[in-house]
Parts: sequence; structure tokens; C-alpha cells
Amino acid sequence: MQTGFSSFLKIQNLLLLVYGEYFMCCFYQLYPMKNQKLLTTTILLIIVIVVIPIVAIFYDKPLTDLQSLILMNLVKGMLVVSLVCFVLGEITKNYSQTDKLWSIMPFFYVLYAAYASNWQPRLILMLVVAAIWSIRLTYNFNRRGGYSWKFWTGEEDYRWTVLRQESFLQGKFRFTLFNLFFICLYQQALILAFTLPTIVAMESNKAIGAADIILAIIMVGFVVIETFADQQQWDFQTEKHRRKNAGEPLNAEQTKGFISSGLWSKVRHPNYASEQSIWIVFYLFSVVATGRWINWSMAGCVLLVILFRSSADFSENISANKYPDYKDYQKRVPKFIPKFW
Repeated sequence: MQTGFSSFLKIQNLLLLVYGEYFMCCFYQLYPMKNQKLLTTTILLIIVIVVIPIVAIFYDKPLTDLQSLILMNLVKGMLVVSLVCFVLGEITKNYSQTDKLWSIMPFFYVLYAAYASNWQPRLILMLVVAAIWSIRLTYNFNRRGGYSWKFWTGEEDYRWTVLRQESFLQGKFRFTLFNLFFICLYQQALILAFTLPTIVAMESNKAIGAADIILAIIMVGFVVIETFADQQQWDFQTEKHRRKNAGEPLNAEQTKGFISSGLWSKVRHPNYASEQSIWIVFYLFSVVATGRWINWSMAGCVLLVILFRSSADFSENISANKYPDYKDYQKRVPKFIPKFW
């Protein structure tokens, strides 16, 4: 009975996340998707809706009292943060409040789990790699103007500005509801979800082994790749705007308007590809700890992959309409996975 009830609670949480992802996918249908993209997204959703819950029912272990307590406290904290972001967004009309916390909250979620586990070595290692990721991404967001001494201000993500112009979000309370359910509640729930392998990992008292160290090195490696990708983007945009403001001629790449060199010549979104890889590797810590390749916390990284796929499609639609050469770039360069042949 305990196993069934615990699994039911986990499945319930997963389906709540899927509701948000389904809402987002429906929303992104405003921007045409190829059948292959829709098929891939559908397969990933089936994994979350069908495969993971079935595994949770028949093969996963029930949560211990400690794990349940940690999960409940994390969910309560996430709901409070979501409410604060919603209120601040509505008051200031700056809807990037969740964006400001994207790189910060995962560290504190992992920190709390590590503390509650009485500082298990594996969770300390997961905390260290999460801290490295958090510091780097927070720095990158800050230099783009995302933070201000008035913490509720700062540069807003351009995508929210674009979305506010969409006809289906016009009208009383429509964007307010979108802000509440997607920008705040869903995204904050997703931020929590991809850190939940910490709760699964704490069920094992096995000492840290070579596999854990390898995962940590790989995860940091993806952080390094993401750092190079963001730095190349930063250098490109900074120099392009400097030349424009100074009235100097632009080079060929700058004339196109978008970066297509360096890591960006291998894949169109090297930063997104690295970000997805980071949290897939983070999930693998729970696999090493338990010996189970699929457990309920897998939903977080799968849903993150879906989010980045949809977000990339949305951003590319904007770029394709803005830059005439972007469609040719899309044909030549893969989106996330580089070609090795």
C-alpha cells in the first residue's frame, strides 16, 4: 500500500508538470512546426505521461519519510517563489522575474537536499557541480543586464515582449493568466523538477565511486562548452553594436545579423545543447546511486529537453523573420547535435 500511494503521489506530480508542458506545446503551435519536430515532442511527452509513471508504479521504491518531507518542503518553497515572481511581474510589468531566478533556485534546492540528507558525500558532489553551473549562468545573465540593485527591475527577455503582441494574448487577464500559469508556476515547477534526482540519490548510502567522478567531470565539461558558446555570442553582439554605434562598416557575419562561427558553426544552439546535457548528466547521479536507469525524477530533464526544443523553435522563428540569411543557416547547421560525418 505504501508503495502504491507513494507512486501515486509521484505520478500526480508528474502529470501536473505535463499539463504545463502540454499547455506550452499548444501555445507554440502558433509558430509552424515540421511533422518531425511534432513527432519528437510527442514521443518525449509519451515518455513522461506513460513510461515513467508505469516504471514508478511497478519498479520504483516508495519515498521514505525523509524524502517525502524534503519533497513537500521544496514544493512549498517553489510555490512561494512562484507567487512572489507573479506579483512582482504584474506590478512592474517586467515578466522576467522567473528568469532572474533560473540560475539561482536550483542551487538552493540542491543545497537544502544535501543539508537534509546530513551531507551525504554524493549529494555534496552534486551540490558542488550545481554551484559551478549556477555561478557561471548567473554571471552571464547579470552581464546582459538581467539584474539591478532594484532586484525586481533589469532587462526583460525579448521573447516576453514579442508574446505580449500576439493577438491571442490580448484582452483582459489573458497575459496575466499566462504569466501566472506558465511564466511563473510552470517554469518554477520545472526548475525544481530537474533538481529532484537529489532526492532519489539520497536513498543510497553507497560511497562515491569512479562513475560519480566521471559524471561530475562531464557535467563541468558541458558548463565549459556553454561558457565558450555564451562568450562567443557576447563578443559577436558587443562588437556588432559597437561598430553600428561608431558608424564603422560591419564584416560579413555581422552584416547577416547573427553569429554563425565558432561553436555556432557546429550547432545553432550550442548553449541550449549544453544546458540540456548538463541536467541529463545530473539525473544520471540518481542512476549511479540506485542502479535504476529509469526513476520518477527523470521527468525533470525530459521536460527540460521539451522546453528547450520549443524555446529554440520560437526564437528561430523570430530570427528567420528578422534576418534573411537565417533560413539558409538553418538548412546548413543542425540545431543541437553536431554532425560528425
